[in-house]
Amino acid sequence: MSPIPIKQKIVREDGSKMKIIVVGAGLGGLGAAIALLLAGHDVEVFEAASEIGEVGAGIQILPNSSRVLQSWGMHDMLDKHATKPKQVNFLGWKGNHISHMNFHESASKYPGTFYWDFHRANLHNCLLERAVELGAKLKVNARVQDVICDANGEKATVVLHNGERHTGDLVVGADGINSRLREIMLGREDPPTLTGDLAYRLLLSTKDMLKDPELADLVTNPQVNYWLGPDAHAVNYVLRGGELFNMVLLVPDDMPAGANTLEGNVEEMRALYKDWDPRIPKLLSLCESVYKWRLCIRTGMESWSHPSGTLTMLGDAVHATLPYLASGAGMSLEDGAVLGELFSRRTTQSKSQLLELYQKIRAARTEMVVERGNRQQYLYHLHDGPEQEERDRVMRAGEEGDALAWKDGKFAEGLLGWCCEVEVDKHWPSVAAASENVQSRL
Repeated sequence: MSPIPIKQKIVREDGSKMKIIVVGAGLGGLGAAIALLLAGHDVEVFEAASEIGEVGAGIQILPNSSRVLQSWGMHDMLDKHATKPKQVNFLGWKGNHISHMNFHESASKYPGTFYWDFHRANLHNCLLERAVELGAKLKVNARVQDVICDANGEKATVVLHNGERHTGDLVVGADGINSRLREIMLGREDPPTLTGDLAYRLLLSTKDMLKDPELADLVTNPQVNYWLGPDAHAVNYVLRGGELFNMVLLVPDDMPAGANTLEGNVEEMRALYKDWDPRIPKLLSLCESVYKWRLCIRTGMESWSHPSGTLTMLGDAVHATLPYLASGAGMSLEDGAVLGELFSRRTTQSKSQLLELYQKIRAARTEMVVERGNRQQYLYHLHDGPEQEERDRVMRAGEEGDALAWKDGKFAEGLLGWCCEVEVDKHWPSVAAASENVQSRL
């Protein structure tokens, strides 16, 4: 039996039940919907696209995120889609071993948790299935034009691009890195921050890899591999039980202004890695087409919520990070978990009080992850020389500042050992006391 308690759906009287509109049906939006449904509220998810789906390739789920997903009752549905790699290896760009970490040993420090690798579509489909199972209503072709918040803090009205209006007690902006709701909150345009990197993402069938003894071991002995090199790095791991091989290649951004995703040139991509570990050119020779994604980040907002307490934000809309900690989606899932936990405990607290506490619990942590992602970019892309040699020495010694962040002392413990209920418990007495004081004065 898992040591992670599974949340049961709270049954509420109509008087304590909120109508919540979640804008965005990505991983973060669906996670928030699940958490708020378990908290006993009614949830409708608005998605701008004509169907709810997920693009992309692989995604790594770390122990802190696997704890959240399991608490939502999703272990069995996810486990059948997961690959559980044995370890992560960090290599130099020529293929020399620098450091490694055993995933099972690491996860054992956080009982009941896992390092899981998924095809992103499988994880997304499971979240969608769980949200619907709990009673989520879904609305597609629902692009949000505006959100009007009542001054009295009772309701917010979502205005769609087709003129439709929908009113709720709370609107949650989970509309991603190019968030419209962030701009509505700020009252101005606010584009994401460029990082100078882009990602080539590709999925290979493992059939051809298995014919080559040098590549076959990457499939039959599933591990996560990182190659670190000058201005670039590469990551790969197996998906769907060895059926697919996920590769991400991180290189300097050469995309034109205004572009976010473009079809990539395979020959151009191969040329960037022609002198790397011979296994990488071999793998890239199996690739026939590729897309490239511009990598941007979001710095935190001064206030995540509207003063009325009827609109709040989560996920990439607030704190998009470089994918170099494998923690972007995890932070979005944690955001949703905290929102759900706070609104499951609501009695006399105002929405504004709970949303202030939500930001207090989440802001410093998510800022830390964005900053560490930027630090990883620097460490991963060092040119050969004294700094690179010192980085490798620290990684071999396992000292503080280790570029293998998942075994970097206190940082790893704080990142991977996070527990939603423990974090809320730390802060709950103060908001509970504040609301009691307000009630006593009425």
